[in-house]
Amino acid sequence: MGRIIKWLFYLLVLGAIALVIYAYVGPFFGADFSPPQTEIVVPVDLDAK
Repeated sequence: MGRIIKWLFYLLVLGAIALVIYAYVGPFFGADFSPPQTEIVVPVDLDAK
């Protein structure tokens, strides 16, 4: 049982490292992580009764 937990921990650490590397290297390969830039206008009524 301890072996399985150890391997799952190794896979979790390896996956986290791979995710961080992908976040840094992804834009060089065409992955765009930036959100779409759009203006949102919402009217606010401050004195509603």
